[in-house]
Amino acid sequence: MYLTGIGDEAGASLDAQIRATQALGWTSLEARVVEVPGFPRANLHDLPEAAFEQVVERLGAAGLSVCCFGSTIMNWAKTVDTPFEVTLAEVRRAIPRMHRLGTRLVRIMSFKPADDADTIPPVVFERVREVTRMFLEAGLQPVHENCMNHGGMSARHALELLEAVPGLQWVWDTGNPLFNPDRSRPRPWPRQDPWRFYQQVKPWIRHVHVKDVIWDAAAGREHYTWPGEGQARVRDVLRDLLAGGYDGGISIEPHMAAVFHDPTAPTATAEAQFENYLEYGRRLAKMVDEIRAELAGATAP
Repeated sequence: MYLTGIGDEAGASLDAQIRATQALGWTSLEARVVEVPGFPRANLHDLPEAAFEQVVERLGAAGLSVCCFGSTIMNWAKTVDTPFEVTLAEVRRAIPRMHRLGTRLVRIMSFKPADDADTIPPVVFERVREVTRMFLEAGLQPVHENCMNHGGMSARHALELLEAVPGLQWVWDTGNPLFNPDRSRPRPWPRQDPWRFYQQVKPWIRHVHVKDVIWDAAAGREHYTWPGEGQARVRDVLRDLLAGGYDGGISIEPHMAAVFHDPTAPTATAEAQFENYLEYGRRLAKMVDEIRAELAGATAP
C-alpha cells in the first residue's frame, strides 16, 4: 500500500505538485490537471506535446512517478450525446503518454446521467466496453470512479457495469456517495450509503480516493472535512482494506480549498490550498499509522 494524492489539489502548477509530493515524503502523484510555464493548464492527456515533455522531464528529475492518470474520459462533463470520437481521441492520447510515464492505472467514468435517469442506457455499456478494451489491449488498467456518472448511480448500477464490462476495475471514492442520490431506491431518492456501496464493489477496488464529507440535508449540499471527521466512513474503509491486505494506492482529494468540478465553490489562496493539501496528507498518514498499529496489536500473541 502506498500514499499519494491528486496533484492539482495542491495547486495547478507542476512545481506546486512536485513540492507538495516531496514535502509529504511520497514517491508518486496522481496526475489530473497540470500547468507548466508557457502553456495553459489542462488535463495530462490534453497538454500540448511540448508541455507534456516538460512534465516528463521534471518529474523524472524529481524522482517522482505518476501512479494514475486522472483522465476526463467519459466524465461528468460529458453525456451520451457527446460524440464518441471525443472519448476515443482522449483514449488514443492517453495510452502513449501512460506508456511514456510508466503509468498503469487510468481513472475513467461512464458519462453524466440525465437528472431523472435510474437505468444505464445500452450505449453506455457499449462505450465503456470499448474504452476498457483499448486500455487493456495496451497493457493498461482502467478503473471506474463512483462519481456523478451512470456507474455511480448506486451500488446496483456499479455492479451492473462491472458485470457488463470484462476487465474493468474500480477506484473507490470515499466521499462521493454522500452527495449522490441512490437511484436504485424508490423516489425521492435518498443519499447513498457509503459503507454499503463500498462493500458491494470491494472485490474490484484497485485504487482509493480519500475525501471526507458531511451532507447538509437542510442546505442540500456537502461540506468537506479532514479525513475521519465526516460521514464517509474513511477510517472504517481503510481499516477494512488494510486488514484484507490491500496493496494499491490511497490518494488524497481534499476538496477543502478548491473543488475541481464546482466553479461556484469558494476557493482559497494558492498558499492556503498548498498548506491544506500538506495537512490533509499528514492527517491521512497518521490515520494509516494508527490503523496499522491497531491491526498489529490485534494479531499480537
